[in-house]
Amino acid sequence: MAPAFGFPAAPRLTTPSATAAPRTTRRGRPVPALAALAPALLLAACQPALRARPALPGTAPAAVQVYDSQRGRVVPWSALVDRVAGADVVFFGEQHDDPATHAAEMAVLASLGERRPAMVLSLEMFERDVQGALNDYLAGRRSETEFLAASRPWDRYATDYRPLVELARTHGWPVVAANVPRRLASGVSRRGLAMLDTLNATDRGYMARDHQCPMATDAYYVKFAATMTGHSAGGGPPTAADAAQMRAMTDRFYQAQCVKDEAMAEAIAEALGRGGRGTLVLHVNGAFHSDEGLGTAERVRRRAPGAKVVVLSAVPVPDPLTADGAAHRTKGDFILLARAPKK
Repeated sequence: MAPAFGFPAAPRLTTPSATAAPRTTRRGRPVPALAALAPALLLAACQPALRARPALPGTAPAAVQVYDSQRGRVVPWSALVDRVAGADVVFFGEQHDDPATHAAEMAVLASLGERRPAMVLSLEMFERDVQGALNDYLAGRRSETEFLAASRPWDRYATDYRPLVELARTHGWPVVAANVPRRLASGVSRRGLAMLDTLNATDRGYMARDHQCPMATDAYYVKFAATMTGHSAGGGPPTAADAAQMRAMTDRFYQAQCVKDEAMAEAIAEALGRGGRGTLVLHVNGAFHSDEGLGTAERVRRRAPGAKVVVLSAVPVPDPLTADGAAHRTKGDFILLARAPKK
């Protein structure tokens, strides 16, 4: 079985800044590199150190505008924090590799931590079989270099996700490695859900205990299949002749998507239950996993029907001040219109 969190394709290569041996204090604890912590420090309202209060309620990243989908209007950052702080589970649906989005994630975590001390950070970006290594790092039993070598961090971990992990580590918040190992999801994409019956006990423990993956008319399946439009099973332009093969491939890929959603939902529900009364879980994933309350969000509600779930969706736009939030209102309870990086 996957280790409990501590309270609790191929491996991605880390950037040199993420893997460089960290400086240490006299007690041997690693000192975060300033370059990697720049976003965290900026969003901490210029606090002198990360261990100080990381952000004040209402402190918003400058490149983000908040649209309240229920009220149909732009609202101040403080209104977002007031509403979201009352939740049990908050999904942050991100667009990967977008700096303004990651700044907003840090601001959300810091602001919620001010209101809700029993925080849990859950990440799609780490897989369940590295939970032990993550626990060891949070507890100071491994150096950062050892942790990164054992945990297959995403390429941009140093700039995009390290600030979140370091803030959680500073405050003693559990961090959940929520996703299934990529090699297992890849196996499902090739062989379908029947592959689960061939797994040994260890690998089966990294998957969710319960899988529900409806297809055909299910809204999430329809949305997923639409993203596959234009792809051919044979690699060339799609034709009527390969329609059946394309449908079979779409089904397998969707089943692989389902095992990720089910595993993350199970990890979130377990973290919520283990944390006890007053716990708030902030889960960060690609927006497709939670937009419109589908995917992982829908599966959390199935496992924790009494939990209050709030969905945030980040949408990179050229100018947040003039962007139309209403055009994206179905994606989440709040739309974070983030300034897209210049190409």
